[in-house]
Amino acid sequence: MKKAILLGAALAAPLMLSGLSPLHAQTYPAHNITMIVPFPAGGPSDIVARIAAEGMSKQLGTNIVIENVGGAGGTIGATRAAEAKPDGYTVFAASMGTIIAAPTFYPNLKYDSNNDFEPIGMSANAPAAVSIKKDIPARDLKEFVAWARQKGVEVKQAHGGVGGTSHMACLLFNQAVGIKPTQVAYRGMGPAMNDLMGGHIDVACEQAVVMVGAINGEKVNGIVVAGPKRLAAIPKVPTAPEAGVPDFQLNIWSGIYAPKGTPKEIVAKLADALDKALDDPATSEKLGNLGGTVPPKAERGPDFLRKTVASDIPRWAPILKEAAANGATPN
Repeated sequence: MKKAILLGAALAAPLMLSGLSPLHAQTYPAHNITMIVPFPAGGPSDIVARIAAEGMSKQLGTNIVIENVGGAGGTIGATRAAEAKPDGYTVFAASMGTIIAAPTFYPNLKYDSNNDFEPIGMSANAPAAVSIKKDIPARDLKEFVAWARQKGVEVKQAHGGVGGTSHMACLLFNQAVGIKPTQVAYRGMGPAMNDLMGGHIDVACEQAVVMVGAINGEKVNGIVVAGPKRLAAIPKVPTAPEAGVPDFQLNIWSGIYAPKGTPKEIVAKLADALDKALDDPATSEKLGNLGGTVPPKAERGPDFLRKTVASDIPRWAPILKEAAANGATPN
């Protein structure tokens, strides 16, 4: 009997040290999981998160409930996720902006991108795209750039918050085409797209996911996709090389994280659920219809996401620091 007790204690010890009881490991998840999306509903982060959450819910056998926490370029929601209890019942739908760009623009950030989260995996890829309001007298990128240079700071350019992926796309686009519009920060790309369709804003940059519906519905004019191939979802919109700006290349990734300290057994379960969700043809179809793609097998899981962040931070640092020095600060 003593030997049996000692053996049971030895087997349980690693789980107890990781904060996960044997019973918890077997029964997780026992109830709904909350996925924090750091932007309002209707934007690209929200759309991609809902597709991932639906697929993961099927694999885990429980509901994943979306909680939209917008503001400050996604940093308010990211902070809430970083400070959440690391028990597997809170996950974070992150974007390049909240992980890569925000630390440059928010010096008093309450989270560390490298140390305050446990990577679960990539959830989607999508190239950036640029759209303009319908009544601008420009049929393509070349004519828009000529118009924008003539108008100068009168041109209003929307993004979903300083440090977000849309802000990153705008910075890269402006640098590539040589324009200096007045940037207008929104609390997310959902509201920004509404104003672009309403004619209150001249131009917007963001991953194609949020623009496909408006472009195909002829509510805005898509003028360029920041990638090497045209998207089947918006086949009439030219690529950056076709439009004459080959340097405008931006693949925007989305990823899922858990708070730091979440037991590795739970992270593994979540990563497996995400992987299987991405294998589901329904997931690929939903993303494809919006101009996004499912990450290939080699680009999934915690390790790849960790390595991607480690390489993206130094790649973007010069562009972001220059933008910050020129006054691109939170407002």
